[in-house]
Formats: sequence, C-alpha cells, structure tokens
Amino acid sequence: MPRIKSPVELETLRKEILSRRDADKPCITLCSGSACHATGSGNVAAALEQEIEKQGVAADVTYRRTGCHGFCEQGPIVVIYPQGICYLKVQPEDIAEIISATIKEQKIIERLLYVDVNTGEKATTEEEIPFYKNQERLVLGANRKIDPKSLEDYLAVEGYQALVKALFAMTPEQVVGEVKNAKLRGRGGAGFPSGVKWDFARNAPGDKKYVVVNCDEGDPGAYMDRSVMEGNPFAVLEGLMIGAYAIGADEGYIYVRQEYPLAVANLAIAIKKAEEYGLLGQDILGSGFDFTVKVHRGAGAFICGEETSLLNSLEGKPGEPNARPPFPATRGLWGKPTNINNVETWANIPLIINKGADFFSAIGTEGSKGTKIFSLVGKVNNTGLVEVPMGVSMRDIIFKIGGGVPGNKKFKAVQTGGPSGGCIPESLLDIKVDFDELTQAGAMMGSGGMIVMDEDTCLVDIARYFLAFLSDESCGKCTPCREGIRQMKKILTNMTRGLGQEGDIELLQELAEATKGSSMCALGKTAPNPVLSTINHFRDEYEAHIRERRCPSLSCKELIAFIIDPQKCKGCGACFRKCPAEAITGGKKRIHVIEQEKCTKCGGCLEACPAAFGAVYKISGEPVPEAIPEESRSIG
Repeated sequence: MPRIKSPVELETLRKEILSRRDADKPCITLCSGSACHATGSGNVAAALEQEIEKQGVAADVTYRRTGCHGFCEQGPIVVIYPQGICYLKVQPEDIAEIISATIKEQKIIERLLYVDVNTGEKATTEEEIPFYKNQERLVLGANRKIDPKSLEDYLAVEGYQALVKALFAMTPEQVVGEVKNAKLRGRGGAGFPSGVKWDFARNAPGDKKYVVVNCDEGDPGAYMDRSVMEGNPFAVLEGLMIGAYAIGADEGYIYVRQEYPLAVANLAIAIKKAEEYGLLGQDILGSGFDFTVKVHRGAGAFICGEETSLLNSLEGKPGEPNARPPFPATRGLWGKPTNINNVETWANIPLIINKGADFFSAIGTEGSKGTKIFSLVGKVNNTGLVEVPMGVSMRDIIFKIGGGVPGNKKFKAVQTGGPSGGCIPESLLDIKVDFDELTQAGAMMGSGGMIVMDEDTCLVDIARYFLAFLSDESCGKCTPCREGIRQMKKILTNMTRGLGQEGDIELLQELAEATKGSSMCALGKTAPNPVLSTINHFRDEYEAHIRERRCPSLSCKELIAFIIDPQKCKGCGACFRKCPAEAITGGKKRIHVIEQEKCTKCGGCLEACPAAFGAVYKISGEPVPEAIPEESRSIG
C-alpha cells in the first residue's frame, strides 16, 4: 500500500474509494462484536460467504462484518442496505432464504423481524425498532456500517478528516480551545472537563509528553468501551492523535484489559493499517507531526481503571493508586506530563473537530454536553448498548428504549455508575440523566453501566453484592478503603442471613461516610454509594431484615422458605424429580411436602411446579406450616 504523504493524496484516495461503491447495490452487514460472536455470528458469517457464492450473487452484493450494533440480546443481527432491513437472531439455516428471498426477490422474511414484546407490532428497519429509534448514535453509528479491520471503510465515512483539519487548519491551542468550547466531559466516570485536562498537560513543563487510552473497563455488566474499540478502533486512534497533537505528545499507549481479545485484535490491525498508509509514524501527511502508539494488555484488576493505578501498571509496577496531587497531567507516565481519557472520550474528538464545538454543545444539558453510551442490562426487555443525548430521562431509557420490565413485574430500582454507583427508585425515574443530576440522586454517571432491577430484587443484598466485588478489587493500600468496605460488607452479609442488629443502619452510615471521606482514590471514595443510596431510598427493607428477620423481596436464602400448598398440590411429582437435595417427600396422587432441614433454597421446585397448579410458593418472616401427617396426604 503506497504511503499517503499529504492531505491531497488522502482526499484523492477517499474519492477513489467512494467512486468504487454503488450506493444502490445491496450491502449485507453482519454484527460481529463479542456479544454476537457468543450467539454464533461466526457460523452465520461462514454460511453467508458460502451462500453468496452458491447462489451466484457475489457480483451483485457487498458483504461486510461490522462491529456491535447495540441490540445485543437479539444477535446475531443482519442489516441489509440501502433499505435498512433488519433481521434479528439470525441462524446459519436462515441465510439461504435471506439470499434467495430478500436479496434476489426483495421479499421480507417476517419471522426474522423484530416483534415488540408489549404491543406485538413488527418492525422492518432499525429506524422502526423502538430500541434504535429513540437513540442518537453519534459515536456508535459507524459501528453498523464499517468493517473495523478496513481503513478504506473508515475513510468512506469521513475518517481522518478531523485529523487533517487539526494538523493543517488549527494550532494546538485552537484544538484545545475547541474541546473546551464543546464542554466535553470525560466519559470514564469522573466527568472532568476534557479540554481543561488537555490544557493542563499542554502547559506542563517538559519536552516529553504522553497520551493514554483507558480501556480497562471493569464494571460488572458494562461493555461500552469494548464495543467502541472492537467496532471502530480507527476513530479512537484518530481522536488520540488529535489529542497528542494538541498537548505536544509524540507517543501514546492504549491500555486494554486482558479479557478483551477481539478489541485487541481489531486494534492491532487498525494500527498496522494506519502505519502502512502513513497515518501513524513519522511526518504524518507531511505535517511534521510524529506519533507512535503501543497497546498494553492489563491483567484484569478493577483498580487499574483509576488513572494513577493504570500508569503504575503501565510502568510494570503493582496497580495501586498514588496520592494526588501531582496529577498525571503534570507528572504521569515515567514522571512526564500525561493525558488520560477513556475510549468513549477519545472517540468523541473527531466528531467535535469535524462538526465544531457549537454542534456538540447544542446537544445535552447545561452541564453535560453530547451523547452518552450506556450498557442497559438486568430486568429489562431490550438489553444492549444505548446511546442517548445527555438529559434524557431515566424513564425514557428504561421504558421507551428498554421496553420496560419483563414478565409483568414491577420496576424497583436502577443502579447506575458501576459497582460504586447508586440505586435510583421509581420516584426518581424522571430525573435527567447527566453528571450532576445523577450525583444529586445519590448515584453517578460512572462509565455508563445501567442495571435494571424488578420487584424480586433485594436491595440489601444488592448493596452486599457490590461491596463484595469492591472488597475483592480494593488494592488494600489505604486503610479506610480496605477496612471500611470489608466491615460494611460484613454487616450487610449478616443482615441477609437474619443476623442484623438494631443500630446496624446507623453504623453502616457512619462507616460509609468515613470511607468516603478519607480513602485515597475514587474506588474507596465512591464505594459507599450502593449502601447510602439503598438506605436513603429503601430503608424499610433494611428495617425488615433487622427487626422482622424478613426479606420483603423473598430473595435472601437464609430468610425464606419454600412451601407446597396442600390444597393445590396434585401429586404430579414434578417438584420431587427436580429437587437436587432429595428434600421433597410424596408419591403419585399424594400431597408433597418439603423437608425444610434438607432444603437448599435452590428454587427448583418453584420452577418445576406447573403454572396451572401453582402449588409451590415462598415465604419470609412467617412460621413454616406444620407438616401434613402421612395418613392425610392422599389426594382424591
């Protein structure tokens, strides 16, 4: 591949690429992110390649394996352009019909279309599907259109135009000013103004400076950065290069967690292609700007998402935080000024430079501009990646985009901001989703995790779960974090086992405030959020666990019992056959009974009992009914 030496040559190449592409020619795109790989995207891809050749349409269609489309639970996803026909949960056996019916005869395959679980209505295109039509995908939009391994695809969607503009039409100060004026705030969790951060690094003394991409996404249920890096690594690279030019760096690092092999593979290809085209390395596009980048694979520690811990890990030291100041912008990697932003932040930079600060700042709220990507998971009908303008209501995300709570269950809470985030009750669902309002509600934006919970979720146990995670992930360097989290977890564990005591709620609050106020880094400072927010909004659940030894959600194993209603039991034996602990006694046409001392509370009997009977139920905080005498167990 000839090295591109000037903006003119780059633009000539772009025009050549576009001239070879027929906008009216059918293009079959297949989601090939990690989620779709897990549901068989690889097998679908093999079937597509085979059927395209077998049915003789290779010259008539374009086929492209793309990044994540976002609607992960419906994968593998096939979208056919230019019509935008969207087929969900596609299997290899569906491919022959897609080629013969849709490609050859322009017929729609009804069984592969989206069906709304609430209304039963079908949707043919992505734009008609509620999950997609209520989003604004400025960052994720290119994921569904480009092959992440193809630099030509990226150039075809205006790739590297922002870099050219920055290098040849703007000074470094102007680039920093544009990011400042856009009011972009870091998407990694803290929400610090990115332009201000860049300015600190630019003005820090020293000739050697670094830029770093934080792709150490460790929040349970979060995969925004992974999907952006897998689906459009060129955008991240372009944003990183613009940032390097702005602050005066000639070397960058991309820190990717070990568990993201596809992101690393696609990123390595993107770097190699950029180097081959002359878009990385020395004298880029003849501008005199030099920049190289290296990929570092993290070892999986959650704490390395914190920037000083990440830098220590990059240097080969234990992943532990440093006291600040000095901040990395003035003293970072190997003691040099370093600018660190997460993947989504870097991916927004080309958009800001291309469209301008006014375009970006017109989206969102007064204090939070642009769009934000969330991973919407948990007890919600439509799970996946959601990109919405800052300021949209939580209710709209969960019910318009997410389709509400499945199984006719009641919404109970949504936890935002990862394991250190807070739980928001139904009464606050109409708040605007932005940095400031979430913080005021006792939660936080975090990197964008959003876990929906229904009426069957125990909020005391949720707080315990997240503190257990944080206790394991705490580096232990400072006592408030190490011991404060551990002691809070111990108290919560006792509550879920029926061992809570009066005064435990007040003790939790005291420990939470002490941990929050004196921990060294953000992990410890935010770890109390799950405790404080659940006490604030669901204090009655805590009191029930302590005073009544009862779990209102019928969730905590130590506080519940499974019972068989003798009036409803038909003696079918379904629960008996399902029980792994042999805790159920009975026989054909005889009432079954659960021996409580043997029961492991697995819930298998409840699942096995036919819905028409509904004989098995749960209780909490109530006396277990007396066992039925053997002579009284006959049915009929």
